[in-house]
Amino acid sequence: MPPSARATLGAATIVALSAVGALAVRRRELGPGLERVAHELRAPLLVIGRGQSGEPEDLPADFSTLLSNRLPARVFPARLGRRETASWQGGEVPVWVYEAANRQQASPSGALIWLHGGGHVGGSPAQDHLLCSRIARELSILVVSVDYRLAPAHPYPAALDDADAVLRWLGHRADDLGVDPARIAVGGASAGGGLAAALAQRALDEGIPLAFQLLIYPMLDDRTGAGGVETPGRGEFVWTARRNAESWGAYLGRPVQSAPPPSDAPDSALGRWAVPARRKDLSGLPDAWIGVGELDLFLDEDRAYAERLRQAGARVQLRVEPGMYHGADYCTWSAAMRDFRAEAVSALGAALNSPC
Repeated sequence: MPPSARATLGAATIVALSAVGALAVRRRELGPGLERVAHELRAPLLVIGRGQSGEPEDLPADFSTLLSNRLPARVFPARLGRRETASWQGGEVPVWVYEAANRQQASPSGALIWLHGGGHVGGSPAQDHLLCSRIARELSILVVSVDYRLAPAHPYPAALDDADAVLRWLGHRADDLGVDPARIAVGGASAGGGLAAALAQRALDEGIPLAFQLLIYPMLDDRTGAGGVETPGRGEFVWTARRNAESWGAYLGRPVQSAPPPSDAPDSALGRWAVPARRKDLSGLPDAWIGVGELDLFLDEDRAYAERLRQAGARVQLRVEPGMYHGADYCTWSAAMRDFRAEAVSALGAALNSPC
């Protein structure tokens, strides 16, 4: 796709995503926090999650349908990848597969299993067509984007089971697909980043080697914003504490808690891989790149997870981007956001394409 077409599509993406929020929100209604946002990121995207008055609002009843069906069909072209079905042990998971024309000439190549964002309750692979295409093209690897099941209709562990099935399908078909099973990475953004972290934990426990984790502002800890409790300077835009609590409640299949649980609350009732940040021992997990904005609700949990991974022996690159809110890397006109994504892609390439 020519650069001009990519730029046009990127702009259309932002316009369409912005329509999800209340576009009538005026500058003053975004509050004093707007002054902390980088100038080039002061986009209509900021009003997502706010009503006409500028106050945070509940997730709309059709949030999942809006992000998963109506929006992508109108914004994203259908020719950036190819649809396939990953079949494993009688189950089928829809996926999008991306590869450059010359990938198999140098096979076996590395591979990335990608998981989209959407708070566990929305989104689809369509929103990351451009990013997945870029990764496949620039790194000459196979990218498999998982169209996993969404909560609340399909709470934990449905999405993780889908991701695990795709990982096992990819490993089983590695020879046919021209993939080196020793060079498979997992990655995702937001809730998809949390699922990628959970998948890495499950793969470790079940003896499946992974080469890398690409975690873009991952959603890792259900205790963040529990009960809608705000963190000053965090989560004011796009993804708020209120939405985080609602989405975790939908994913975990339990009512939203009225107050934050204690930091040492036991995790046995949640499921072994339900909440990545609650895992006590991170030893043996693969190296990672973690990127998050300083205004993102997930800043503290992402920093903490990066530090715990390092203490457990993993090599971790952590990028904290000044003036960046949740999802701002979709503002591809921003030089900072282009660099943010370029660093993520470069880290993945270094992990998958370096000599063994």
